[in-house]
Amino acid sequence: MEALIQQVDYWHWWILGGILLLIEVLAPSFFFLWLAIAAAVTGLILLGVPELGWQYQLIIFSGLSVVSIALFRRYQRRNPATTDQPALNRRGEQYIGRTFTLEQPVVNRVGKLRVDDSTWRITGDDLPAGTRVTVTGVDGVVLEITRTPS
Repeated sequence: MEALIQQVDYWHWWILGGILLLIEVLAPSFFFLWLAIAAAVTGLILLGVPELGWQYQLIIFSGLSVVSIALFRRYQRRNPATTDQPALNRRGEQYIGRTFTLEQPVVNRVGKLRVDDSTWRITGDDLPAGTRVTVTGVDGVVLEITRTPS
């Protein structure tokens, strides 16, 4: 086993990098990409320093993997992706500013509101059925409403 491990060559790292890149393509997460780059760079280093022991190769690969992932996450936090639909996965926020008519009254500051194809729990002032209301905020899965001025 020791003799087998000592035969690790630069192209082994490049093959590992290719396999990791293939995994990234099949399951995109931007995680395996950085491992693939670390493997490719380790192969480049080994190409320049062929007598490097396998223990040092693993240390280089591990270090490059951790550093590249940490740098990417730091970059991602500082430069979040911009979108033309920032509330896409936050359904409640999509309703802020929309006006609806209450089908049921709001009693003790709690009620239900039919919005498109779903029913939402609402909070706001007590209001009778038939009142026009506007969604002003969201608290988790509860829409906050106020009476729409006439």
